[in-house]
Amino acid sequence: MKERKIPMRKCVGCMTSKEKSQLVRIAGFEGWICVDPTGKAKGRGAYLCRDNPDCWEKAYKRKALERSLGMEITAEAKEKIFAELREMSHEQH
Repeated sequence: MKERKIPMRKCVGCMTSKEKSQLVRIAGFEGWICVDPTGKAKGRGAYLCRDNPDCWEKAYKRKALERSLGMEITAEAKEKIFAELREMSHEQH
């Protein structure tokens, strides 16, 4: 039986490559942005470490999401995204 290749993605916060399952996808499509836990939402995606607020902070400060998604993101939208990430992180612990 052939061994399946594990998909790898790079966190835009800490810039480390990890298995796709260890990261959470942020999707951006036509000016709309959301946390995409399924990984199947429309649009371009950027990945962040699932449980590391330091990575989120780095991505926020360096405007990594804007660069990766190729779109402007308002401060309110960014706060909403990071609040969702914090909520997801607390639910898992």
